[in-house]
Amino acid sequence: MKKIVAILVTVLITASVFSQSPLKISYQRVIRNSSDQLVTNRYVRMQISILQGSVDATPAYVETQIKRTNANGLASILIGEGVIVSGCFANIDWANGTYFIKTETDPTGGTSYTTSRTSQLLSVPYAFHARTAETFTITETDPVFKAWDKSTSISIRESQIRQFTSYLTSEVDSSVTNELQALTISHDTIYLSNGGFVKLPAAETTAETDPFFSAWDGDYAELINTPAVPDGSETKVTAGTNITITGDGTTASPYVVNEKTLTIGQSYQGGVIFWLDETGQHGLIAATTDQSTGIQWYNGTERYTGTETNVSDNGLYAGAMNTVMIVATQIADNQAGNFAAKVCTNYYVIDNGITFGDWYLPSKYELNLLYQQKDVVGGFDSTIYWSSNEVNNYNAWGIDFASGTRDFFYKSNERHVRAIRAF
Repeated sequence: MKKIVAILVTVLITASVFSQSPLKISYQRVIRNSSDQLVTNRYVRMQISILQGSVDATPAYVETQIKRTNANGLASILIGEGVIVSGCFANIDWANGTYFIKTETDPTGGTSYTTSRTSQLLSVPYAFHARTAETFTITETDPVFKAWDKSTSISIRESQIRQFTSYLTSEVDSSVTNELQALTISHDTIYLSNGGFVKLPAAETTAETDPFFSAWDGDYAELINTPAVPDGSETKVTAGTNITITGDGTTASPYVVNEKTLTIGQSYQGGVIFWLDETGQHGLIAATTDQSTGIQWYNGTERYTGTETNVSDNGLYAGAMNTVMIVATQIADNQAGNFAAKVCTNYYVIDNGITFGDWYLPSKYELNLLYQQKDVVGGFDSTIYWSSNEVNNYNAWGIDFASGTRDFFYKSNERHVRAIRAF
């Protein structure tokens, strides 16, 4: 059996500490084949194991990743974001013993891994554990900071201690022990926590009796230019986006405000909503059924269409442009032929008298969003679905809707297709 030799040139490991979990380790290596030649501009599959205690220990964590090498044969990954084989990266106790990293690579992109090297992780990754020393626990239950209580715990970082001064109205000893904070406001007097009080000037109390502006101390008739009888002109209500207002504001016909809201899983514009943006009014819709249960990605000729993930935009709404590029490039190969992108562009739905015909083959990113909501949308088979992103002349990306695994397959394979559209 031909032995593949992957030579580790350099390993750069840094603790990437984000504001939220998960943490990741940046890792780079140069890939060579058995002839000591660089494996450049190709997708390779890597299996990474974290070993605890010794180089022969059972892995505490294992994941796999598919990455493309650059012109120098260098592959860069973030350990912690791959497809998990076993263990949990976030649960590794970095303070408990010595850890080693084991890398195995198949330069052809398959699963015939060749162990290249096992190296000890040094001090940098243990910055993950050091984060736990940044906090201490204090307790506070009252909404205004007057004194420490004992029933509710909150966690504050050392770096935030200096920010306490922004929460204090007045401070006499540069600490958080004897702050002057208003406890009670009663009419024209402010009582302080140190036993003192402040009297408001008489002019401030002649027209208003309550300490905060919470109600008029007169009546409606004191307002200027008021109508003889309330008729709705005293209050104007303007409708906004996706808001309707009925009524004329009178006692007989009061205003009624209705907001139109959208939700994940809702039937809308010929399909089912599976993603919404932060406004809740725009997002992505999936067709209710598959457009094909077995169709090839290409149109009979293995060619490059320009939708490779590091060339085209692999994010939100990218599938629409990818689909245009695929159809424009491949339709000349066989005008009567049918393929994954074309069945999406040919699809249309008439909903409430409106024709929706702007469907497309989702990008790899959009297809993953659809997989996450597959049970909400419904109608999917436990098999592989095509995305609109290719790898090269011969392969394109797909997702296994049984496991969520993302992988690339020959464009000549027949896979399922589910069209989506943006709104």
